[in-house]
Amino acid sequence: MGHTTSQIWRILRSIDEAREFVTSRSVRNYLGNLRFWIFTVVLLLLATTSAPAQQTTQSRLERAEKEPQNWLTYYGNYNGWSYSQLNQINRGNVKQLAPVWTFAAGVPPPVTTLRVGLEAAPLVVDGLLYLVGPQNNVYAIEAATGKSVWTYIYRWPDRAVSGVKGARGLAYGDGLIYMGTQDNHLVGLDAETGKEVWNIEVKNNSECGCSLNSPPLFVRGKIIAGSSGGGGKNTGYLNAFDAKTGSRVWHFDVVPPPGQPGNDTWAGDTWRTGSGSAWYTGTYDPELNVIYWGTGDPFPVWRGDQRPGANLYTASLLAIDADTGKLKWYFQETPHDLYDYDSAMEPVLLDLDVNGQKQKLILHPSKNGFAYVYDRITGKFIRGFPYGSPNWAKGLDANGRAIDAISPADQKDFLICPNMGTGARNINHSAYSPRTGLWYTTDNELCSYLKSGLSPAPQDALNPNAPPNISAFDPTSGKKQWTFKTKYFNESSLLATAGDLIFGGDLDGNVFALDARTGQMLWSFSAGTPIAAPPVTFSINGRQYVAVSAGGGSNSEGRLPNLYPQEKNRLLQPASTLFVFSLR
Repeated sequence: MGHTTSQIWRILRSIDEAREFVTSRSVRNYLGNLRFWIFTVVLLLLATTSAPAQQTTQSRLERAEKEPQNWLTYYGNYNGWSYSQLNQINRGNVKQLAPVWTFAAGVPPPVTTLRVGLEAAPLVVDGLLYLVGPQNNVYAIEAATGKSVWTYIYRWPDRAVSGVKGARGLAYGDGLIYMGTQDNHLVGLDAETGKEVWNIEVKNNSECGCSLNSPPLFVRGKIIAGSSGGGGKNTGYLNAFDAKTGSRVWHFDVVPPPGQPGNDTWAGDTWRTGSGSAWYTGTYDPELNVIYWGTGDPFPVWRGDQRPGANLYTASLLAIDADTGKLKWYFQETPHDLYDYDSAMEPVLLDLDVNGQKQKLILHPSKNGFAYVYDRITGKFIRGFPYGSPNWAKGLDANGRAIDAISPADQKDFLICPNMGTGARNINHSAYSPRTGLWYTTDNELCSYLKSGLSPAPQDALNPNAPPNISAFDPTSGKKQWTFKTKYFNESSLLATAGDLIFGGDLDGNVFALDARTGQMLWSFSAGTPIAAPPVTFSINGRQYVAVSAGGGSNSEGRLPNLYPQEKNRLLQPASTLFVFSLR
């Protein structure tokens, strides 16, 4: 079927090319009708032949590396690697990369305060590319041509929506496309038609200030989604929903209410407004049937005196049973967080040799500037290393606890690193390449200036001793292998490929490719608008493509004018366009 379908896609492109040269309206209409019926047949064939595949979505996702032509999940696989085995585009020919099509994804509705930009990573499933726009519209597009197949228009409420922070992507499973929305709904769409199958309100946005910004995770017939926002109105949570109906299967409170383990780490009723959003997409180990998810900071931010205790399970990495939602283990990376150092970042699952033995590990970066390595079966801390330049602590001890952590409220005329807000990293995820054995990550190198404790509020500042950068690390030792300096702090995620390339983008509007082994820049393209999204790669009919959403949209971009005043008059404007590249 794959060969037959490929031939049909080529026929469709031939018809499109023919229509461009035909002047007769009747012939053009005939070709247009012919194309419509052939494309309808393609969809029917895909529906017929993919029925078994839909029934085994779980096995497809578990073996995503067997389908490098697709990009089936937010990170490309359950491990959180953001890695592709495609190698047609490589270090030797990447300079020949050029745009082949673009797609404009529109702007947000006026009821939001959201920036215009496009943050979302697309999915690619069996020849179709799925993209969510900044207004939660979803688009199905022919992945090889950029032609629209269907559009789903999301119905926004008439009232103002609070706490919106962008739309970062989608999930796929059992023939549906799943989207979390900025007004805190979860939606299931028919992947072939775009028809809404179900739409549920997880929690009232006007009451909780919470939303679903990051892509949900499809696991064994369930959709796992974590909350964003809150900030005193809400406590964080993680939910599992039946993927076919949207009915809730289980619920996990990041901040445990009375009667649950961990509530005693909150004084009095402070747990009620404890925040701890589970705002970034987690990862999954099918063999253990365990979901790994990071959590955000406690509320009030910075004011530990108003919430005595360790404040579980904020700023933590959680291991949760995928069937029941029960906590198997946790590790709190910044107990009683005084710095807004979320641990919400992606847990990267690695099977590596440690002292001659293969171990199931997690590498987990925190906003606090340290990367933590755990045994993912037991949660035992194995090692940690700085991927940035943290000075809020002198390091990590043998148990993974901060050594001599400072109290920001007691500091005067002090530059604390990383920044008490963006952290060493924020919305942008890392990449791991099994070919090189290296982990690639961004380091913001932003700090906060404390003039006199927390009053006035900490001010953003550049680290005078280190520029923002992208670096490669050996995860077994924590040793840095190379560093690539960036002009501004980076908001784009990274993509690693078997062509030994690292793709990314920057807030100066450049999409770029680095040599995965040396960090040397090999190619760049100016998109003319900031990049704050994850690149992905896929192939159609043996031709490899790289797709990058452009336009920015991240909250941190608002820091640029103050941090780089000399650049204020030339900073790029937001937009909302997907760029797709291939070799000339």
